Amino acid sequence: MNFDIIIRGGSVIDGTGADGRPAEIGIRDGRIAAIAPRLDVPAARIVDAAGKVVAPGFIDIKTHSDFTLPLNPKAESKVRQGVTTEVIGHCGFSVAPCIPGKVEALRQYLSPSAPWLTFRETTFTQYLDEYPALAVNTIMLCGHNTLRIMAMGMERRKPTADELAHMTRLLEEALEAGAFGLSSGLFTPPGAFSEPEELVVLGRVLKTRGARYATHIRDESEKVHEAVSEAIAFGEAVGVHVQIVHFKLSGMENWGHAQDALDTLDAARRRGVQIDVDQYPYTAASNPLRNLLPAWLQEGGDMELIDRLGKAEVRARVKRELADKGLNNFGRIPSWDAVRVSISPNQSQYAGRTLGDIAAERGIDPDDAVFDYVIADKAATRVVVTSIAEDDVRTILKCPFVLVGSDGNAVAPYGITGQGRPHPRFYGTFARVLGHYVRDEKLMPLALAIRKMTGASADALGLVDRGYLREGYRADITVFDPATVAETATYAEPHRYATGIPTVVVNGALVIDHGEHTGALPGHVLRRGTDSRA
Repeated sequence: MNFDIIIRGGSVIDGTGADGRPAEIGIRDGRIAAIAPRLDVPAARIVDAAGKVVAPGFIDIKTHSDFTLPLNPKAESKVRQGVTTEVIGHCGFSVAPCIPGKVEALRQYLSPSAPWLTFRETTFTQYLDEYPALAVNTIMLCGHNTLRIMAMGMERRKPTADELAHMTRLLEEALEAGAFGLSSGLFTPPGAFSEPEELVVLGRVLKTRGARYATHIRDESEKVHEAVSEAIAFGEAVGVHVQIVHFKLSGMENWGHAQDALDTLDAARRRGVQIDVDQYPYTAASNPLRNLLPAWLQEGGDMELIDRLGKAEVRARVKRELADKGLNNFGRIPSWDAVRVSISPNQSQYAGRTLGDIAAERGIDPDDAVFDYVIADKAATRVVVTSIAEDDVRTILKCPFVLVGSDGNAVAPYGITGQGRPHPRFYGTFARVLGHYVRDEKLMPLALAIRKMTGASADALGLVDRGYLREGYRADITVFDPATVAETATYAEPHRYATGIPTVVVNGALVIDHGEHTGALPGHVLRRGTDSRA
């Protein structure tokens, strides 16, 4: 029987961590039909991979592309760097469920992350069933912050029994629909207002259904070690798989302690806790500007935040807290020059400029300039924050059990998602690992890097037929040139595609061919229980 595609002449690195071997891959009906030294069978298309690496399609285990994929279904910034599957709905933020009467509250809450997305009432079942055709596969998580907004808004307290039952019912519906699990964002309201006991109750729902938990831990700066311990304790108490996302040590006072945190995680894994971590390989993070300020400011929502920042006594209190503790969740930075405007829906002329520069231009106190900016942009600003040490980035990245996730959105240099100056990780994460850290810096073997992006991530997600190059598996495949693969995006010019990745196959269809997007949209919405070990 003929093949649809044969990938010929490349070095196959299969996602297990084993070194590459010469082999050809035959694809038929969306799956890998054969892997052999030579396939002398006719094929509708021969892909010449001579001198290149043939790897499983990369799994971006940590993204927020649910905010952009409906606007950019070609997923160009991701698929052009070899990504074939994205996990979305992270950090407690998900677009569904959205119950009647809560559309505006959710839209306002997610405005710094999804300023151009249309929100509507939807169950999680409707959300999955009606998701548009895409170039990549998607895995959906249900966000704890979204559940809290649906049940109790932005109130700073424990939920009542009825409110917790409401969140539980919404989570159960999402899991029945096919969500892979629950995500939390304990660094920011309303997740920051929750106690561990609330999460454990929801975690028991995950346990009964074989679902998973992904968490942006409660603190990534001065209390990062306590926050890691909280995630480990959750895993031990509930008995579900835990993913600590975009793991980092933020703030100058915490630099140099990455190995201590990794040792804590390694010890937990050795005693049987199901816990994984992922990382993006950059020294800058990205977040809504409002989240850099004390969490109590957000109690009640954005309008209350804006009103509070207009009061002199509140500004004085916030200034004291910033001086004493540094930025919320980010720790101490040298100055506001380390914070750059990324996306500013109501003040787009400032995209790319630092808040320190804006304050100097206005001739006012930098803290006051920040407060004024939050008010003028209606709390919708997103920023890039340089708060991580390069030595810690390297220490974390070379750890064998740390996975790779971009924490970025699928965007493109044109159209609505081409606005602003997003973090370059949107375009460059996987190419940066392969080019800068593997080829140039020789930080780790190529086969290990590929395992972090593919097989190990598939294992962490419980995928049944993706993440490896094996006969019978789905044909998600990335072909790249190890000599030329590179990130080209920068903080100043982020809207630039990665290079050195000429071929990407998703579910047996060529999406990137000779380095260009074919327009194909063969991605699947993957569902827990169907596409995973539930």
